[in-house]
Amino acid sequence: MMIWLLIACIGLATFAVRISFVLGLGKVEVSPLVLRILRLVPIAVLTAIILPQLVLPTGSIDFSTGNPRWIAGILAALIAWWTRNVFLTIAAGMVALWLLQWLL
Repeated sequence: MMIWLLIACIGLATFAVRISFVLGLGKVEVSPLVLRILRLVPIAVLTAIILPQLVLPTGSIDFSTGNPRWIAGILAALIAWWTRNVFLTIAAGMVALWLLQWLL
């Protein structure tokens, strides 16, 4: 019972933080500089989540050609840059990772 109460409280806190930005920024004029900076937040967050998974597969930095995650990540980044298609990027990255893991 206690765990469910904790989950509910954390959910309410998360909702409160998110709704505060929606309600607060809806009434405030935000400068163009802040808007430009806010557009970069998702990229920074995704990079912080994904990059360690690509270069630290065993706990130490590995930029070698024996690291299939790094190579598949480079391929996915190139496809993302070239096509701007999220689904194609994910599919190509996963297929490249599976093939590289099978080959290496």
